[in-house]
Amino acid sequence: MGIKGLTKLLADNAPKAMKEQKFESYFGRKIAIDASMSIYQFLIVVGRSGTEMLTNEAGEVTSHLQGMFSRTIRLLEAGIKPLYVFDGKPPDLKKQELAKRYSKRADATEDLAAAVEVGNKEDIEKYSKRTVKVTKQHNDDCKRLLRLMGVPVIEAPSEAEAQCAALCKSGKVYAVASEDMDSLTFGAPRFLRHLMDPSSRKIPVMEFEVAKVLEELNLTMDQFIDLCILSGCDYCDSIRGIGGQTALKLIRQHGSIENILENINKERYQIPEDWPYQEARRLFKEPVALSDEEQLEIKWSAPDEEGLISFLVNENGFNSDRVTKAIEKIKAAKNKSSQGRLESFFKPTANPSVPIKRKETPQNTAKEPTNKKPKAGGGRKKK
Repeated sequence: MGIKGLTKLLADNAPKAMKEQKFESYFGRKIAIDASMSIYQFLIVVGRSGTEMLTNEAGEVTSHLQGMFSRTIRLLEAGIKPLYVFDGKPPDLKKQELAKRYSKRADATEDLAAAVEVGNKEDIEKYSKRTVKVTKQHNDDCKRLLRLMGVPVIEAPSEAEAQCAALCKSGKVYAVASEDMDSLTFGAPRFLRHLMDPSSRKIPVMEFEVAKVLEELNLTMDQFIDLCILSGCDYCDSIRGIGGQTALKLIRQHGSIENILENINKERYQIPEDWPYQEARRLFKEPVALSDEEQLEIKWSAPDEEGLISFLVNENGFNSDRVTKAIEKIKAAKNKSSQGRLESFFKPTANPSVPIKRKETPQNTAKEPTNKKPKAGGGRKKK
């Protein structure tokens, strides 16, 4: 879930902290990517139609491999140096949220079965997405693929977003890429959304800078963390009736959750029993993350050509010619990216970023987006 409604809250109250960027503007940049979130997107979008997904001859799903392979090659071709971070053990405080997700998937599975029985295509599409779960096998497959591609992999001790933020704060990477806004709550100086979008639409990358977020909202980092907890996060329930806008007003007025609880109208707002907001705050301020250079192993290397062909073609049914051509793209891209950014030698060109403005009520003149399916590179369809 991340932080409930944070994107809209920032668009309404801190628009200068957000800007659209071209994909190519990150040439030469090292980007820490939330791997599990990316895999989830690939499982939903890549090679999927209703309940169908790409599989190999053994019937094992390969949509995650196709998505990870294609998207990573695109990053490399753009001169970006991706670094994928995988989730470790979730904090105990997140167990309640994970239980809710499990329950929702179970409900969606029942709804999907009913939709399939009556042939309701719209509901089949909707509920099939809600049943998707990233498994250990999906993660292990992608770790193996990335290492064969010569792309660094980090296994976080706990939350991937927290590890990504730590890498960015220490200057080891330029930015963090995910779809969960809690990367900002963990203090990532620069956060990117839509970098890993697997759809056929060319969606601009949305860049956020936490320093500008704090400046625009006129909050300290501690107050911003409290704002996120009040808005709704993965670690505890929020106070019913308090959304993002009300939370911002209360934080500006009282300065902290403790002061809000002392002054809030308890008849109007019901505070959850034994509300663990202090523990949630601690997890955001002092997350478990690796910092030792030897543990991190941040190194980009040449692809293992034989290993890739064996894994993708022989084990997972990918097209041999496509994989061979893809390997050549990886090699060419790595030669290109080795040039690095030349900002210290040449004056950079004008920044192509576009500040985000609050959108007016849309008129009925916009064209509907074309829902093209991405091309599949390997496997077959499975119902």
